[in-house]
Amino acid sequence: MGLSSFNPFGSSTQSPQSPKPSADGAFIAPDRSSRAKCYEARDAFFQCLDKNGILDAIKEEEKASKQCGDAEKVFGRECAASWVTYFKQRRVMEWKKQQTLNKIEAEGGWVPEGAATPAASQPRMVK
Repeated sequence: MGLSSFNPFGSSTQSPQSPKPSADGAFIAPDRSSRAKCYEARDAFFQCLDKNGILDAIKEEEKASKQCGDAEKVFGRECAASWVTYFKQRRVMEWKKQQTLNKIEAEGGWVPEGAATPAASQPRMVK
């Protein structure tokens, strides 16, 4: 048995499909339905993080896995690994951006229209 076929979790565990290279060697982007499944899984995972008071799923990996392990597994299965990392990092960056804009506004500063991202897409963390 080669290492590439080794699955320590048994054959029932689904692994994400690897992107297929096109004729010119570039990888084919996920289609609309694959992206929709990824976004759904991301949103469910982030809702779980919000519910459990976790902002950074990378720095608080152990807590995130303990509290939201099932949702995180679905997220990892439905999205490319690079997307998972990107979305986790972006969540923290968007939270920090919103905190900075809130601080500027609270201090009487001017926040350009459109600078604040929609509240629905922001993590609902209070630190």
